[in-house]
Amino acid sequence: MGPSIYNDDASIVASSDKAELDRVRKNFLVGKLGLDDTDELNVGINAVIEKYGKSNRNKHRVVVYYLLTKYNNKEEYFK
Repeated sequence: MGPSIYNDDASIVASSDKAELDRVRKNFLVGKLGLDDTDELNVGINAVIEKYGKSNRNKHRVVVYYLLTKYNNKEEYFK
């Protein structure tokens, strides 16, 4: 996560912003976790947003990434 956790704007995922969710998909799920860029990734993102709580405006990026990692069974990537 690096310095992004110290930047108020970068540390939060705006789940109502399609461009933001596309960045999460492209940069984290495909770029970091190495998942194939399929529509199934959107299902996972939506499941995580539901679990975190759609009404919660402050979805911390590190928590969203953690939940996405768990959802996709990629915990070994961070060991």
